[in-house]
Amino acid sequence: MSKRLGYILIFFLLLNFSCGVKKFIPEGQSLYTGHELILDAPLTKSERSLLQTDLNSLIKPDPNGKILGVRFGLWAHYKSNKEKPGFINRFLGKRFGEKPVYLSDVQPERTTNILFNRLENKGYFYGKEKYEIIEKGKFARIEYTMEFGEPYRLETYQLLGDSLEVIQEIKNSLDQTELVRGSKLDLDAMKKERERVDLDLKSKGYYNFNADLLVFEADTNQYEDRRFDLYLRLKTNTPVKSKYPYTIQDIKVFPNYALNEDGADEDTVTINGIDIIQAGEVFKPHLLENYVLFREGAKFDPQISRQTSNRLSSIGNFRFVNISFEETDSVRNEDGTYPLNARILLSPLNKRAVRAEIQGVTKSNSFVGPALILTYQNRNIFHGGETFNLTAKFGYEVQLQSGDRQAQQSIEMGLQGSLVFPRVLFPVPVMNRFKLAIPKTRITAGVEYQNRTDLYLINSYNAAFGYFWNINKYVYHEFNPLSVSIVNLVSTTPEFDEILDSNPFLRRSFEQQFIMGMNYTFNYNQLVDADRKNAIFFSTTIDLAGNFLKGINTLFDTENPGFAFGLEYAQYIKNDMDLRFYHKFTKETMLVTRLYGGVGVPLGNSVSLPFVKQFFAGGPRSVRAFRIRSLGPGTFFPEGGSTSGFFDQAGDIRLEGNVEMRFPFNKYLKGAFFVDAGNVWLFNENDALKGGNFTNDWAKELGVGAGLGLRVDISLFVLRFDLAFPVRKPWLPEDDRWLDTFYVFDPAWRRENMVINFAIGYPF
Repeated sequence: MSKRLGYILIFFLLLNFSCGVKKFIPEGQSLYTGHELILDAPLTKSERSLLQTDLNSLIKPDPNGKILGVRFGLWAHYKSNKEKPGFINRFLGKRFGEKPVYLSDVQPERTTNILFNRLENKGYFYGKEKYEIIEKGKFARIEYTMEFGEPYRLETYQLLGDSLEVIQEIKNSLDQTELVRGSKLDLDAMKKERERVDLDLKSKGYYNFNADLLVFEADTNQYEDRRFDLYLRLKTNTPVKSKYPYTIQDIKVFPNYALNEDGADEDTVTINGIDIIQAGEVFKPHLLENYVLFREGAKFDPQISRQTSNRLSSIGNFRFVNISFEETDSVRNEDGTYPLNARILLSPLNKRAVRAEIQGVTKSNSFVGPALILTYQNRNIFHGGETFNLTAKFGYEVQLQSGDRQAQQSIEMGLQGSLVFPRVLFPVPVMNRFKLAIPKTRITAGVEYQNRTDLYLINSYNAAFGYFWNINKYVYHEFNPLSVSIVNLVSTTPEFDEILDSNPFLRRSFEQQFIMGMNYTFNYNQLVDADRKNAIFFSTTIDLAGNFLKGINTLFDTENPGFAFGLEYAQYIKNDMDLRFYHKFTKETMLVTRLYGGVGVPLGNSVSLPFVKQFFAGGPRSVRAFRIRSLGPGTFFPEGGSTSGFFDQAGDIRLEGNVEMRFPFNKYLKGAFFVDAGNVWLFNENDALKGGNFTNDWAKELGVGAGLGLRVDISLFVLRFDLAFPVRKPWLPEDDRWLDTFYVFDPAWRRENMVINFAIGYPF
């Protein structure tokens, strides 16, 4: 296998230097290599940058793409179109081939007309444009030059019209306009202004209004220089119903709507002016009413409609949520508004579902193996949108990438149940304080059996009560005021007893089997905006355990202050933060950077975090040049890479940084280059783990690795392969930690240093 890896590396290195395409370009053709856009105009730096980006997006076609300066896709196309291409070339052409873009495919005159038209739409008139074709052998590029002067600037912005109420509403909204004195004569800005006025009027009940009813007129006759007056008015043929607001008259909700039902057996229950119509009790009316924000007599507001739709969709019980409005009368009400009826049609999902899955599992602790998962789901179980889930799992796993350590086997069986209420179970009503989506209440309980065949047998039990919700599309909160976990170490092997005896800290982390506390998670995620060029993801979790129990024991002065319900409990404060920055060069080429930090402070009788709460470094989602849990704590390294190192090499503090460049080969195959750095440390000094505690020299104890990755991305899931090697080993003497020689063709060096990680999904 090691020889094959060397041959593959040599093959790709040779391929990289042999991808010249010049010899394939037909006679009489020039390969188009791109363009340069020159703006000869008095522009500020920010104006030039924005205008350059806008105009560049209009210049088509794009030249053939490059990977590391090589036109690999074009080379693959040419090779596959040879008279006898062979199997490999046909495969490369099919998977990676890219048709050539020649100079003859470019229409520079048409492009200059498009560019000039866009400049006029931006307020730059009376300009000049030209292009020049620059050829070099069989390659050609085009240089576009746009010459123009100052744009027309806004002097005054006025509204024309009579004393109609709609005119007054528009006038009242003009203080929110972005068309201020000095603004350019920009067509896009005027379109944006029309849409802003339309949205403002819609929020005030003008159901039949639309942006096309607004007309702009510009007058430059009053000025000798490049200034203009702008006037806004209604079209002369504006319909009467567009000039008046609408109020909600009737509100009807159908929680079990189906097209093929005649509704003969339906009953109506009215709550706060909302008619809930259903055959039988599909959804309890007094609970469903809380999700509807429409009120009888209120003016139409599309924002209220969207919020109501979001709230109903967030229940998770409906396949479709359809809100429609009906104009019922052509006669205005006494208050001058037109009546409008609201109909809310809800189509439920199937009530029950059973699913069986056979999985190939890969875990962060390097265990892999098959697993059978059976899931039962019951939606709307109590007719209030509640969802009950019950999951049973059986799995067998074996640990890979163990190096010199003995591979472990694991048998796991578990049963996990959850009940989700699509509302807040709380003594005080708080439903209407949330507009986007109402928080959900979740109650979970489970039991798990885990048998690490050569080490221990553990039974664990868990339960939690908490809430989760979105403030908006970016912000997610989760708060569990009660979280309980009991880990029962049923039996151990002599080998594992020896591991525990050699490390009192590790024994304490297993003895404190009772964890009771609360936790809170906050996520801010800009990745939901797929077109955002620069996106941030931030997540933090605060986990508190044992402090309430400690307070109760102190208050009542119990004899065993470190125990509750006959079990020794863990006491700690733990916090971690994950900050990521994504910069897109193109839609699929991006630079991703990540900073991660976590610290757990053991309190009371605890000298370290419980084992299940500790941090570790190394592995497919950490510093990938080091095997799972093989990095740290600090400068510690187990003698001979023994089995006990898997348990010893964890800590209470973790710091990590990652930089990864991602790029596509084709639609499904992606590549990456990355550098990772990080380590874990202990909060308290442990004699069994020399060099493991956190000090001011932590920066000198970072492990650093680099590598390249290959990802198969088919939307439903991502298969990830990362090949990495260490460039800094923190356990070596301080002057020898940076590696300055890399014997990639030496099998012994590769076995000791190169790590191949396989995982599902991107690392971050």
